[in-house]
Amino acid sequence: MTLEQKIGQFFFPAAFINDNESEIQALEQLISEHHIGGLTFFHSRASAATNYESKKQVILNDESCQSLKELIVRYQKCASTPLLISIDAEWGLAMRVEKTPQYPYAITLGSLPLSKIDLVYQVGKQIGTDLKKVGIHYNLAPLADINNNPDNPVIGYRSFGEDKEKVAQFALAYLQGLNDVGILGCLKHFPGHGNTNVDSHLGLPVLTESLEELMNNELHPFAAGIAADVDSIMIGHLAVPALNDGENTSATLSQKVIEGLLRTQMGFEGLVISDALNMHSVSKLYSEKGQLEWEAFQAGNDVLCFAENIAEGIQFIKTNATPERIDASYDRILKYKKKAGLFDTNSEFQLESATTFDWETTSKLNTKIAQNSITTLINKTKKAELLNPIEKKSFAKISLYGPINNLFFNSLESELSSPTFAYTLDDRSFLSQFEQELQNFDSLLIALFVPKAKPLNNFELEDDVLHMLQKLLETKKCTVYVFGNPYSLQVIPSLSQAKGLVMVYQDFKEFQEIAAQHLLTDTLGKGTLSVHVPLN
Repeated sequence: MTLEQKIGQFFFPAAFINDNESEIQALEQLISEHHIGGLTFFHSRASAATNYESKKQVILNDESCQSLKELIVRYQKCASTPLLISIDAEWGLAMRVEKTPQYPYAITLGSLPLSKIDLVYQVGKQIGTDLKKVGIHYNLAPLADINNNPDNPVIGYRSFGEDKEKVAQFALAYLQGLNDVGILGCLKHFPGHGNTNVDSHLGLPVLTESLEELMNNELHPFAAGIAADVDSIMIGHLAVPALNDGENTSATLSQKVIEGLLRTQMGFEGLVISDALNMHSVSKLYSEKGQLEWEAFQAGNDVLCFAENIAEGIQFIKTNATPERIDASYDRILKYKKKAGLFDTNSEFQLESATTFDWETTSKLNTKIAQNSITTLINKTKKAELLNPIEKKSFAKISLYGPINNLFFNSLESELSSPTFAYTLDDRSFLSQFEQELQNFDSLLIALFVPKAKPLNNFELEDDVLHMLQKLLETKKCTVYVFGNPYSLQVIPSLSQAKGLVMVYQDFKEFQEIAAQHLLTDTLGKGTLSVHVPLN
C-alpha cells in the first residue's frame, strides 16, 4: 500500500442503513477513492445522537436488516482491502435495526447475582452470533463505565452498575462471548464516562478526579480488560484536567491520556478507537477541515470513528505524521482485520437469503435473565391477601404508559381477575376521571411502564401522573411493578409507602410473564439493584 492508502485505513465513516441511493453511491466513492478501513453503521441520519436537538423524525423500516446486509455486500465490493464493519450493538442489533433480537440493557444484567455471570457471557455470544449473520465483525461494546452518578444523561442504563468489580467481571464475560464466535469487542468510554452529568454528544463532560482516584475506581474495569487482552478500547470525549496539566482537553485529543496513560502506564497494545468525531464536544473545535482528524490521530487513536472530513484528514496526517506512527496504527488495524477473519480464503462477501435469527434461544435466554434479575425492594404484600375474596372486591389493576391488555396483567387474569384501567401518554380524560373511578378500591396493582430509559424530563413521566401516583401511594394499598430504568424510582414521590415494590427492568414479554409468576408464587426476586437509588 502507498502511504495515503495506509492512512485511509484509519477512517471509519458512518454508514446509514436507510440512506437513499445517491447517499449510498457517495459513500461507495469514498471507500474506493480513499481506501477506507471500515464503516460504523447507524440506523439513519435522523437517529444519529447529535440530531436529538433538531427533533428530526426517525422513519422506521421493517426491512432495515435486509438493507443492512445488502449495503455491507455493496460496500465491501468497493473496497481494495476488506472493510472492518462495526456497529453499536450493546443490547443487540436491535439497538440500531428493527425486527432483530434484543437483549436486556446492561443495568438489568448488572442486577444478576455474580453466580449467574454465565448469562452475561451468553448475551455476548448471542449478540455476536446475530452480528455475524449480517456481515458485521466488530461490536463497539460493552461499556466499562462505572455508573456512579445518578444524574448521568447518557450512560445510566448502558452500564453494568456502580460496583467496579462487578462491572469489570461482567464486561469481560460479555467480551468473551463475542470473541468465542469470532466478533471483536470494545471497552468504552476510556477513562470512564460514568461520573459525568453532561451528554458528550452535545457538550464536553469534565472529570474532576485525581489520577489516584481514577485508578481506584473508573480505570479498574479497563485495567482488567487490558490484562485479559481486550481487542480494543474506545476513548471518550471527556476532559480530565488531572491528566492534562489542568487543561480541559478531551481525552480523544490528548496524547497524555492515550499514549501516556493508556499505552505506556497501563500497557495497552490493542486497537484504540475514538468516539464518534461528529459529536459536538469535539466536532466544532477546529475551523479547518481535517484538523480534528489529525489531532485525534496524533493523540494516539488508530481508528477515527464517524470521521466526516476524510480527504482533508488524510492529507493532514500525511503531511504531519511520521511513517513510523502511520505504520504502527496500520499494523494494528491489519492485525485485527486478520483476527476477524477478513483475509480467510473462504471470506467472500455474498448476499445470503433472508436472515433467520434464533428467536427461541433469545427468548429462553431473556427468560433466564428475568428469573434471576427481578428485584424485590418492598415486600409487605402477600399473595393470600390479594386473593382473599373480601380484598378482591376492592382490588383493581392499573397500567401506566402500557396497554390495558399487557402480558403482565393477562398472565395474572386466571387467578387475579379485577377491574383494570390504563393510562397512555397525554390521556387527560383518564386523569380527570381517575379519582372517582378508584373510590371503591382499597388495593391496587400498578404496572408502571417507564416511557424512556434516559433521565431527561424525569424519564418522560408526566407531572400529573407523578402527582396521581403520590396520592395513590399515600391513600391506597399499592403494589407497584416497575418496567424500566431503576433510576426512575427516585423521581416518584412517596414510593417508600408502597406495600410492595418490584423492579422488573425490561418490558419484554419474557419479563412481564416472569413478573406475573413472581407475584402469583409470592416469591422474592433473585436480583439486586446494581445502583443505589433512594426511595422518596
